[in-house]
Amino acid sequence: MNTFTHPCALRAPDTSQPSAASATDPLIDPLSGVTRSDLVEYYALVSTLMLPHLRDRPVALLRAPEGVAASLFLQRHPESREVPGVEQIDPLEAADARPLLTIPAQRGLLAAVRTNAIEFHTLNASTAAPDRPDRVVFDLDPGEGVTWAMVRDGAHLVRDLFAALGLASFVKTSGGQGLHVVVPLRSLQGWRASKGFAQVFAQYVADTLPGRFVAKSGPRNRVGKIFLDFRSNGFGATTVCAWSARALPGMGVSVPVAWEELAHIEGPAEWSVRSIASRLAIGNTAWPDYRETRQDLTTAIRALRQARHARAPRSA
Repeated sequence: MNTFTHPCALRAPDTSQPSAASATDPLIDPLSGVTRSDLVEYYALVSTLMLPHLRDRPVALLRAPEGVAASLFLQRHPESREVPGVEQIDPLEAADARPLLTIPAQRGLLAAVRTNAIEFHTLNASTAAPDRPDRVVFDLDPGEGVTWAMVRDGAHLVRDLFAALGLASFVKTSGGQGLHVVVPLRSLQGWRASKGFAQVFAQYVADTLPGRFVAKSGPRNRVGKIFLDFRSNGFGATTVCAWSARALPGMGVSVPVAWEELAHIEGPAEWSVRSIASRLAIGNTAWPDYRETRQDLTTAIRALRQARHARAPRSA
């Protein structure tokens, strides 16, 4: 059986009502009333769905010792306190000799949550080939005045532009304000090639559809437009994992969705820690071919170069 999908046997507890926080069960999010034990229960519930996205990748943990309204910090390397089930792997490069983290099983996932982790981010490469990314990821981040319908339409346009380059793509909610578009790759190219492609593609989209997209960060640049954020494709950068909760008020969840169902999703945080029960039966089946989809970036780079050349203005 393909371990990426799940036979929909999960059952959700009733998390629709806020739990009573206590000194031993601190409140994480005042808006939703989610406590630490609620979050542990959530991750126990979705672990079968999340672990195929999480295991065999270096992991970074976004920690919130005092809840989502207080200071957060991203942990990429082991600390002095060992977390059971969170394992260490070799560094990415000799210049930084600190080990990285990986979570192969539910034990490590839940132990990390019990020690203040809220979000789980993964590298765009596997532990087997950490110097060769096996995906590129784009965050469609809406600027001021951009509606959710515009974000959905924008994601479809990005999908179509990828298709024109011969690349299949997959979409998931970010759990925040936008959407993530993921393009699986063969692990053949290094980080420079994958980030270079991502940056050039983002600029190509912005040049092709300047009324909808921008490839330059900063709130002034994206008023009324979607920032096509490619920066998570750089060396060592990470992306929030599918099924991870977000350290944001309301505690939305990043959930894989099928392209054909995107039009029916009513908002960027369609599912949260409190409301995830409605999505468990679908689980990872929204991405049925994701594990088998491995694509050649070299061919796509050549096609992108040709597309940019074709639309370049001709001199008189």
